[in-house]
Amino acid sequence: MTLPSIFIRLIASICLLAICASALAESKESILSRYERESKSAGYSEDFSAERGKQLYFNSTTGHQRTPYCTSCHTKDPRASGKTRSGKAIKPMAPSVNSERYTNYKKIEKWFRRNCNTVLNRECTPLEKGDFLTFMFQQ
Repeated sequence: MTLPSIFIRLIASICLLAICASALAESKESILSRYERESKSAGYSEDFSAERGKQLYFNSTTGHQRTPYCTSCHTKDPRASGKTRSGKAIKPMAPSVNSERYTNYKKIEKWFRRNCNTVLNRECTPLEKGDFLTFMFQQ
């Protein structure tokens, strides 16, 4: 095999991987639809509210002393990068500047579980998750 043919095969493989990865990403509509079903199953009748999601992002004082708000780590601008308490960089929350955000249900759930417990000192409800995502999808 010549060097150009190896290079062409490598490029083709990379493109194929990119196509497969994008095919695995879930749309914001399918993510919200899933949370809507969960919310209705849990007995909530309200539609998702970006305003309630915004309140959730900016207001909380029930969690741990060092992380009482989402903005404690994620900054007041969801389009900006944040930092963990240990100083590690956190990519922006807003999908408008971070296209990897909110594209995988399992990953979203992992971070909701961790961060809701840290900030709210409890699990988030499906309604809160839908509200939060509705707000973030507008950022």
